[in-house]
Amino acid sequence: MPSYTTSDIRNLVLVGHASSGKTLLAEALLYKAGVLGTMGSIDAGTTVCDFTDEEKHHKYSLTSAVAHCDYNGKHINIIDTPGSPDFMGLALSMLPAADTCAVVINAAHGIEPMTRRMMDRAARRNLCRMIIVNKIDADNVNCQELLESIQKSFGKQCLPINLPANGNKSVVDCFFNPDGDSDLGSVADAHTAIVDQVVEVDEELMEIYLEQGEVTPEQLHAPFEKALREGHLVPICFTAAHPHGNSEPIGISELLDVLVKLAPNPTEGNPRPFVKAGNDDKEMHAEPDPSKHVLAHVFNIKVDPYVGKLCSFRIHQGTVSKDSQLYIDDVDTGASKKPFKIGHLFKLQGAKHVEIKDAIPGDLVAVAKIDDIHFDACLHDSHDEDGIHLKPIMYPTPLSGLAISPKKRGDEQKIADAITKFQEEDPCFKVTRDSATKETVINGLGDLHLRVILEKLKNRYNVEVDTKPPKIAYRETILGKAEGHHRHKKQTGGAGQFGEVYLRVEPLQRDSGFEFVDDTFGGSIPQQFIPAIEKGIRKVLEDGAIAGYPMQDIKVSVYDGKYHPVDSKEIAFISAGKTAFKQAINAAKPVLLEPLVNVEVTVPNQYMGDITGDLSGKRGRIQGTDMLPGDQALIKAIVPLSEVTNYHSQLKSVTGGQGSFAMEFDHYDAVPSNVQQQVMSEYKPQDEED
Repeated sequence: MPSYTTSDIRNLVLVGHASSGKTLLAEALLYKAGVLGTMGSIDAGTTVCDFTDEEKHHKYSLTSAVAHCDYNGKHINIIDTPGSPDFMGLALSMLPAADTCAVVINAAHGIEPMTRRMMDRAARRNLCRMIIVNKIDADNVNCQELLESIQKSFGKQCLPINLPANGNKSVVDCFFNPDGDSDLGSVADAHTAIVDQVVEVDEELMEIYLEQGEVTPEQLHAPFEKALREGHLVPICFTAAHPHGNSEPIGISELLDVLVKLAPNPTEGNPRPFVKAGNDDKEMHAEPDPSKHVLAHVFNIKVDPYVGKLCSFRIHQGTVSKDSQLYIDDVDTGASKKPFKIGHLFKLQGAKHVEIKDAIPGDLVAVAKIDDIHFDACLHDSHDEDGIHLKPIMYPTPLSGLAISPKKRGDEQKIADAITKFQEEDPCFKVTRDSATKETVINGLGDLHLRVILEKLKNRYNVEVDTKPPKIAYRETILGKAEGHHRHKKQTGGAGQFGEVYLRVEPLQRDSGFEFVDDTFGGSIPQQFIPAIEKGIRKVLEDGAIAGYPMQDIKVSVYDGKYHPVDSKEIAFISAGKTAFKQAINAAKPVLLEPLVNVEVTVPNQYMGDITGDLSGKRGRIQGTDMLPGDQALIKAIVPLSEVTNYHSQLKSVTGGQGSFAMEFDHYDAVPSNVQQQVMSEYKPQDEED
């Protein structure tokens, strides 16, 4: 067994906007804990967490990494995540592994788009949160102004647990220490503020506090954990993980002390929301007991051309050893695959795999070369645990796309194999194959996301592709009700084909999908042919009726028809259903829907008017603007995706590279009539033979 217990474990995930310093913060934590003799460098490509060729080339994180250290008798697992909005999926996928989510803010840049998004997502996931203000030694940093901005943006429950001092060259504790001064004023005032916030969740302790005027740190521990769990407190720590010059990191030892003394262990954090297949409304919680059945969750997959598949998982219940036999849960069927034996169990230290004998609840470990394990799977050692899975995370919809084709003949299979592996690693990377256009389209969260995928294709698998913009992912639906009828009759000698169908169509609420109803009676259409009619209708739903895009939010009711005892066949009713459905669609006010996205643009104040005017000109609806520290403005808008497919280069041109943006799918809405006519005019349906 490990030398530590479950209550000794701290699981910390570092999230936040790009350039907030998460990777060097992880490096500084490992250095101060004694794991590293010297800190690595991003420029030299020697950090523990940025170890892939692509990360060393770009000099920022493109994937998530796990590392660990021991400090003052506690075992700390640290997860470093990418900060670009293009890789938000890889950051979100790490949340189920952690008990504490630390949102890292660049003191010089203030609150940025990913800061807001990850604070919100961590809260939705019911994680204990803390804020780490990093790079406090940078030029022109105003920590007081930033603290006020944090509290304005995220609430008064965001309170400093330590404060910058000596001109941002050190930090001073204000939780355990009730005296002294800091760059932001009296330590006593900050101490009182955080104690006041903590005792509010414990009535008995509040009475003691009001009577005596002070409580001990030991008395505060349990209510502190409760305040974290309930989101009643979000502590703020100040650091400079990589100060200017050759000085030691600032605030890192103090941060380690906070993690060891105050961060929740796996028995204290909010329990993970497990559910049983078929009963998604009722949560069940694992018990972090090493003697119980094993229940673990796979939170990360990496596929290396040489090493194979490496699967990282968190143990929520039971003990896993190198001889353990586990089942891989299949959520879709509620059953389990055949068991597999662990063989080799690892702790990860960035790219290094440290083999261990066994692991306990709360720990983060990995297993290699088990091809059947997939992302988000649950692992267990008992059939009593069949069908258990974590409530899914809502990931951003990948809206940026490229149609790809091999540069070299014969590379099709290599490309297919590679992009299948990339899909296993990244929940926000998708591949679609358009049967109408014969295009293979890769979809991601942005231009950078897709460029890195293409780099991996070339670097890891030695294949190159040609790319072109794909069609926008429009959808089709209807606004009215209508009826359709078709008689399919074909006689070519011998047995013929006959089928006649009457049906009605009507719109459903947006995002309701498709509903098929059999309203026939009296045997007008034998039951064995009803599935054939639905099959023909679903073919139109897939291929589209007016512009070649998938259809949605439609109810179809088949209410009458005719058949022939000899000539009626399945193919006849497929054709009759398809044609009757198309006829009804054309009479039911068909419309084209386009994807609309939420766009948050951060720019210097001087460009706010240019950006709002530009977004309005793109058929965008401005949702609001906020003034940010550092003479920055945040513009929020909902814009058609078709208008911002190349927004990265447009924003760079307008702001001289000083702007940044985040984009996330919001909803589908009807396109203007002129756009619909243009798209429909470009549609050239292929004639089909009956």
